[in-house]
Amino acid sequence: MQQDMNVPRLPMVEIATATPAQKEVLDDILKGPRGNLAGPFLSWIHSPGLAQPAQKLGAFCRYHTRLPLALSELAILCTAARWQAQAEWQIHYPIGIEAGLDADNVERIRLGLRPAFVQREQQMVWELVQQLYDTRRIGEPLYREAEQRFGIEVLVNLVGLLGYYSLVAMTLNVFEVRHGDGALPFDEPSGDTVA
Repeated sequence: MQQDMNVPRLPMVEIATATPAQKEVLDDILKGPRGNLAGPFLSWIHSPGLAQPAQKLGAFCRYHTRLPLALSELAILCTAARWQAQAEWQIHYPIGIEAGLDADNVERIRLGLRPAFVQREQQMVWELVQQLYDTRRIGEPLYREAEQRFGIEVLVNLVGLLGYYSLVAMTLNVFEVRHGDGALPFDEPSGDTVA
């Protein structure tokens, strides 16, 4: 039986009736660099023990990786496309374009096609993401190039960012979170097939 997409899978948590632990998490998110509850937070709030460390990790991954904004947004968009995470794409697409990503290449990523970025760093991020998601590893030549270009700390941060935004994508997909009223960037799978 197909879920009505207009009916949320999770009940809304109202601040007035939230538990003290939920209020603490909501307050920290709203006072933090995001300033809003878009994305996975209204799902995670049903488990404050998960929500608090996840939102702190997310703040680091979004604002403190030392990757240029265009590269971190590219990695997020590659993850959103891989998971076909509607809200993740809807939230990060305009940020990525504003950060200077080429719209034609971003569209190719959405469609599952190989982009042709002019900047090697952007193409390398796409290659790293694809190789990691396809093989669950990074081959030696690409690893060494990335290590030389970004440094070890930033490369570790990039891998952490990919893991975090995969968690976000899974959360958004399972709980059918949407962002805004615009067209959905990915076709809706039925979700009813089991191998």
